[in-house]
Amino acid sequence: MDRMLYMAMNGAKQNMLAQTVNTNNLANVTTTGFRADLEQFRSMPMFGPGHASRVYAMAEKPGADFTPGPINTTGRDLDIAVQGKGWIAVQANDGTEAYTRAGNLQISPNGLLTNHQGLPVIGDGGPITVPPAAKIHFSQDGSLAIVPIGDEAGSPQIIARVKLVSPDNAHLMKGTDGLMRLRDGGEAVADADIKLVAGSLEGSNVNVANALAKMIDLSRQFEMQVKMMKTSERNADQTMQLLRLA
Repeated sequence: MDRMLYMAMNGAKQNMLAQTVNTNNLANVTTTGFRADLEQFRSMPMFGPGHASRVYAMAEKPGADFTPGPINTTGRDLDIAVQGKGWIAVQANDGTEAYTRAGNLQISPNGLLTNHQGLPVIGDGGPITVPPAAKIHFSQDGSLAIVPIGDEAGSPQIIARVKLVSPDNAHLMKGTDGLMRLRDGGEAVADADIKLVAGSLEGSNVNVANALAKMIDLSRQFEMQVKMMKTSERNADQTMQLLRLA
């Protein structure tokens, strides 16, 4: 009885953990450049007195879904989207280099080019600073050009180039802040072959229909585990009654 109760309780707990991952994906269905978290169950033997003849499920997050999201045109000068494979390098809060697909950029009051989280965008020489400009333009190769204020008739001047990288997906891990980092803690080298789409943003890659179906499936599994716990409790009560009669 105890093993049955333990396995049902653990199954319910793992279903709740998997539901948390799935719910977070659904909550970010409109988040720019979001990469859905994957979840899976793994069978683990349950050790104890005697042979490990029973197994229980363990929920885990093996990684993220790197499938590109849809690219939507916005027409905004500071919006960029990575075309195909690649990432935009930013400086995380802990000072390390991290990578994102969210290209909804902005300029801070002190002229620093940041992403929507306020993290500095990294260029060839570090964080990019943008002087006051009448117009800003991103090229396909990540070059940032401006037309200075007072020189509206002049041609754009390239002031920096966004660092674009394309490490192997197997070498990337997703942090709790939603940013990607190299598993070894290093920094990826810039890749000149990556192309940007100016005036556009990449949407989330969460498949709403699949996520909703997964939510229903996990809910039913949770209900089944709860029924198993109730059955275990009922069997234990009946056993105690039989022992009293003996």
